[in-house]
Amino acid sequence: MAGTLYLCATPIGNLGDITGRVLDTLKEADMIAAEDTRNSIKLLNHFEIKTPMTSYHEYNKVEKAEQIVSWLLSGKNIALITDAGTPAISDPGEVLVSKCLEAEIPVTSLPGCCACITALTLSGLSARRFCFEGFLPADKKEKKYVFSELERETRTIILYEAPHHLKRTLGELYEVLGQRRITLCRELTKRFETVFPTTLEEALAYYEENEPKGEYVLVIEGISRGQIEREEQAQWEKLTIEEHMQIYESQGMGRKEAMKKVADDRGTSKREVYQALL
Repeated sequence: MAGTLYLCATPIGNLGDITGRVLDTLKEADMIAAEDTRNSIKLLNHFEIKTPMTSYHEYNKVEKAEQIVSWLLSGKNIALITDAGTPAISDPGEVLVSKCLEAEIPVTSLPGCCACITALTLSGLSARRFCFEGFLPADKKEKKYVFSELERETRTIILYEAPHHLKRTLGELYEVLGQRRITLCRELTKRFETVFPTTLEEALAYYEENEPKGEYVLVIEGISRGQIEREEQAQWEKLTIEEHMQIYESQGMGRKEAMKKVADDRGTSKREVYQALL
């Protein structure tokens, strides 16, 4: 009978945030798969956990996942932990989970800390709808594609960023998104926790004068639907009504239907469009 993979959320700073269920699982598991065993041994020593560890990280995630799956199929119970937070969130754990599900191995998640949710609740921005992008891609072409999506994103946006990339990322975000509210969070749950609500422009100016320190979570407001509508209407108004009509008619739309679409786009009546075309 196959064992179970336990996704164990670990503290993102304050060790008191670990759950009793996670501690019991880490003690009782046959093995702990850890992103960085040198980092995780500090956590295990603090709670006097003697369970053996194996490394599972970004650079061995495919071949090591196969090995861990074989251990699970042999009946071993394995706990997966990341350096801080919830496994599989911006983490190679997602590969292992996928392979376990393919092999019909039981997987369960033990909830706990997650930096993106902690930052969102502290941000003061809308938490009803949000999207999580994690770390932006290093590849320029891929990053450009992500930015093109975020430019019209109406939900609150959450990103992770390292200190040595923060100023560059803020500049790129300002260039693409324009002036938006942003909350920068660092050292979450730790003694010097910092929550900095500001704007992209002001954040850029601040970090030109102050060196970024620590890992950051960036929470950025989405564009309002009203602003999207205003920008779209402004684009349409650059065209004459005849040019606007030609766009829809070239798509095979009938004249009456095209007139209705043009009127809707421009926020005017169909009668006004008709008179302008006379």
